[in-house]
Amino acid sequence: MVENDAYALLAVFLIPLGTAVLLMLVPSRERSLIIAVTAASSLAMFAVSLYVFLAYDFNGDQFQGVKAWSYMNDIGLLGEEGIQLKVGVDGIAAAMVLLTGIVIVPGTWVSWKIQDRMKDFFILLYILTAGVFGTFVMLDMFLWFLLYETALLPMYLLIAVWGSTRKEYGAMKLMMMLLAGSILIFTAIFAIYTEAGLGSFDLVDLYAVDFDEDFQKLYFPLVAVGCGILAAMFPFHSWSPDGHASAPTAVSMLHAGVLMKLGAFGIIRLGFQMMPEGGEFWAPALIVLGITAALYGAVSALRQDDMKLMTGFSSVSHMGYVMVGLGTMNVIGWTGAVLQMFAHGIMTALFFLLIGAMYDQAHNRDIPNFSGMAKQMPIWTVFFVIAGLASLGLPGMSGFVAEVHIFIGAFRAYPVVGGLAVLTAAITATYLLRMFSQAFFGEFNPRWSELKEITYAERAGATVLAGTILFLGLWPSPWVDRIATTIETTIPGVTL
Repeated sequence: MVENDAYALLAVFLIPLGTAVLLMLVPSRERSLIIAVTAASSLAMFAVSLYVFLAYDFNGDQFQGVKAWSYMNDIGLLGEEGIQLKVGVDGIAAAMVLLTGIVIVPGTWVSWKIQDRMKDFFILLYILTAGVFGTFVMLDMFLWFLLYETALLPMYLLIAVWGSTRKEYGAMKLMMMLLAGSILIFTAIFAIYTEAGLGSFDLVDLYAVDFDEDFQKLYFPLVAVGCGILAAMFPFHSWSPDGHASAPTAVSMLHAGVLMKLGAFGIIRLGFQMMPEGGEFWAPALIVLGITAALYGAVSALRQDDMKLMTGFSSVSHMGYVMVGLGTMNVIGWTGAVLQMFAHGIMTALFFLLIGAMYDQAHNRDIPNFSGMAKQMPIWTVFFVIAGLASLGLPGMSGFVAEVHIFIGAFRAYPVVGGLAVLTAAITATYLLRMFSQAFFGEFNPRWSELKEITYAERAGATVLAGTILFLGLWPSPWVDRIATTIETTIPGVTL
């Protein structure tokens, strides 16, 4: 990437933000115009995010496309540089930008059938998306946190207004937990700013500061727990399944597919990259919490009858793998953790798209109530099986690529943890294959004879996600090259 690519990084979060502003000017009754605007915007976001990913040179500098626009220099309260609009990406951020660009496209398409206040829904959804993109590309710590919060706050209204089942409870529980985590992050950010003494929130400058080891050990847990709540870190995960179950389809897709990765990304960006000695000290605790979440989430998913709750607990389990990978403190485990962030984001977005498509017709998600759905909805079933096989780690699918890296890294660092991770994968296969047998095969339940195949928009969105699952599973090197190179050069405590 060259310096002018910074404008692509600006565009990637200004496009959804500008679309949200434009939609405010469009009359709510103009559904066709709203659909046209959001269709163009979602495709533009995907195109720019794909360019950012492909343009990143894994043999080049750590941060690329770096450019800063200072606008608080004259205030004098925040030092010489103050707060800057500074953008740039490393290999990890480039992968997360692409993940967001992929998920928002089907998320937009499946939302066109919303009948109640569709314009308002898209305004909030695109503000959330702008916050997500901005967090991944921002290199100013103050604006990083501002955009992080921008990604979280619309979730309350999106779930409470357009959600289902216990939507008010799910929305309130989610916001209370995430805002509690934000307090910890906010505290750590200003402690870092004060301790560094640079008068700047510039992340690149702060990474060069040699923080006192005791300071790192004290404040790393604040970042890890504060961001870890969003990543469904055990034991702060309980908001996640309820939030998934209550959210509308597109919000579930963005929530599980991207927002949970935002939490793990925060642990990397403000934790391990900022305070490597603190990260190395607390890595064993992180791996214990990670494997606990993986096992707990898998066992809890095994007990669920609701498809969304099962997928919600499955997300807790898969995000536990991410924490295990980060806790290994070796390159292969870390590479697996970031690959898992991407792979899980795609597969869980596909899960929630398909579950939402089913629920919109049946108004029921209980697995025991379904049987023989492969005969009634064969296309829906094929896509669901693809997502499930990716989730259980079938070779050739994206989940296998991520999990095999994590398992090898875990066995190198803590063989017992590696064994427990493999056990978790076996439990995952159990609840998914059981669901397949109950819901898709066997004698058809005539209660669902009126169900129709998923719409063309839903098929198109599912095709995008399923295609990405297969592409990553069969040719992972574009991701591995960018991610592994970044890890080797930016995390001092990580070994080969």
